[in-house]
Amino acid sequence: MKAEHTEAVWLTEDHEFSLAELAELSGLSEAELRELVDYGAVTPNNPDSSPWVFNGKCLLTVRTACRLRIGFDLEPHGVALIVSLLDRIHELEAQLGSLRAQLPQHTR
Repeated sequence: MKAEHTEAVWLTEDHEFSLAELAELSGLSEAELRELVDYGAVTPNNPDSSPWVFNGKCLLTVRTACRLRIGFDLEPHGVALIVSLLDRIHELEAQLGSLRAQLPQHTR
């Protein structure tokens, strides 16, 4: 039996991916990723530069997009809408958590 060596990488938002790397790691094609960028679901660090570079958070987003596309057989515009709504939900949950942290604590 031969043991495989696997390297783990700690993913942060500072990590950067090219379009090709993001496609390889996400399971989406480069064309599908370009559509997600066109629909605003994913944003390159600098949309005006070529080639595009994406931050680490984008990998999580496009992996979610891939699972949604496969699991629900969605078109790219539908995937982009759901991803955008999920991002908004996460933002609102973070704001709610921040506001709750500012409330005075009551002892029971």
